[in-house]
Amino acid sequence: MNETSGHYFRSPSDQERRRTITVTLAGRSVEVLTANGIFSPEGVDKGTAALLSAVPAPPEQGEFLDIGCGWGPLALTLGMMSPNAQVTAVEVNERAAQLCRDNAEALGVPNIAVSSPEDVDPLRSYDLIWSNPPIRIGKKALHELLELWLPRLNDHGEAWLVVQKNLGADSLMPWIQTMLNDQAHILESRFTVERADTIKGFRILRVIRHPRA
Repeated sequence: MNETSGHYFRSPSDQERRRTITVTLAGRSVEVLTANGIFSPEGVDKGTAALLSAVPAPPEQGEFLDIGCGWGPLALTLGMMSPNAQVTAVEVNERAAQLCRDNAEALGVPNIAVSSPEDVDPLRSYDLIWSNPPIRIGKKALHELLELWLPRLNDHGEAWLVVQKNLGADSLMPWIQTMLNDQAHILESRFTVERADTIKGFRILRVIRHPRA
């Protein structure tokens, strides 16, 4: 298993080799743990960095979600910036999930709960979603992932996603709009999907859930 593919597997088979790196999150220089067999063990990847540079500050409180948290850059940022919020971080790679838990504990961020997707209450909904979704899992799996989580936005809730331009960002945006439109009558809401920014080859997409008038 190599560094580029291993982060999509639930249980990396190679022996874990942890290391400490220094990164900047929520305006702070912090030390975090990473390891082999996960996504971006060298630091904050370019897509996540682009997303963090584009998103507005999160609300002071609410229910937040990080889809595919990895070792935790987005979840930790949300938790540090909004200590009164509850942050759910979902991750299928068990090694990455444990690193996120350990990083949250070491940084004194107790409002982060790291779970596998199947362990999250299916009735739970969210005021804010941040995600650098795993595009390389393939279109079908990616669509299933977004179909699972994006409809869980609360009224007036927002999802911010980052997708590399040359990996299908422009085709993903209309698909998200169509998928959410198809569910709008069931959810009794309407959704808008917009391109919020383009940063160094990455599209920043914003999804907003509006209450039906």
